Amino acid sequence: MNLYGRDFLKLLDFTTEEIEYLIDLAAELKDKKKNGVLHDELRGRNIALIFEKTSTRTRCSFEVAAHDLGMGTTYLNPTDSQIGKKESIADTARVLASMYDGIEYRGYGQEIVETIAKYSKVPVWNGLTNEFHPTQMLADALTIREHFGHLKGIHLVYMGDARYNTGNSLMVLCAKLGMHFTAVSNKKYFPGKELVEECRKIAETTGAVIDFSEDAIEGTKGADVIYTDIWVSMGEPDEVWEERIRDLKPYMVTMDIMNNAGPQCVFMHCLPSFHDLNTGIGRDIKERYGLDEMEVTDEVFESDRSIVFEEAENRMHTIKAVMLATLRK
Repeated sequence: MNLYGRDFLKLLDFTTEEIEYLIDLAAELKDKKKNGVLHDELRGRNIALIFEKTSTRTRCSFEVAAHDLGMGTTYLNPTDSQIGKKESIADTARVLASMYDGIEYRGYGQEIVETIAKYSKVPVWNGLTNEFHPTQMLADALTIREHFGHLKGIHLVYMGDARYNTGNSLMVLCAKLGMHFTAVSNKKYFPGKELVEECRKIAETTGAVIDFSEDAIEGTKGADVIYTDIWVSMGEPDEVWEERIRDLKPYMVTMDIMNNAGPQCVFMHCLPSFHDLNTGIGRDIKERYGLDEMEVTDEVFESDRSIVFEEAENRMHTIKAVMLATLRK
């Protein structure tokens, strides 16, 4: 499998076999790291990390992964970069590509990372856009495979707002890998029809199932994985909180929901999570809306059925695989 020079912008750009190769490579690199085997195959390379949206896991994953591979990193936060402000996206891409061996972008519209890739002569990696979150998906797939031993046929239920990056990308992941994807939510929070149709066409070739339910009990019955995310995405106005809480509260992941799915079911979340009052936003939500927890209860989050921290660690191993696969000749 040769992915040298490829951009990693969304999973729709990759075949099932290519995605499986990246998951296998991540597992191999994880085993090497756990056993203290050096794998600094990219010594002397340097990458630029553009973060228009801040992050703990994505930044740390790219920086540690790059260091393990022998590379240097330059972190550009919203105030460090002139992208789209004093300098066009195209010009920024050409400047950075002349100095670096790879470029990561985490920010807003998918069109931004696509434009960077268009004008860059080095690989570009999507750390998150409004529409897609492909590096998270590889971590999720590796985590699920580690737990169940396989991916094909696994039933993954996404509860909450499935219209944006995580919901969209999970649906694509399941379609590509022959999994069963169910979005459980108020119907106005289902993914867009065009992407649903595209995923169902892919599913015809992989054996995947793509479906939707507004019934939390019926929709989660028999699920192997229940996955959720925060109800309001980064950058959205505060005014949407009241509407989201009203619409999505019936789809909070509780232990009753987990038990309804069955004893095999595990809980996943891409983090951060509002499962207690130990964050500023959590305390603000408590004061404004009287909620002690939001998209998932603390009971579920802290239970032995929760694999969220294994999932978080796997961000680093899978991001490392993407960088190695696209930079190694």
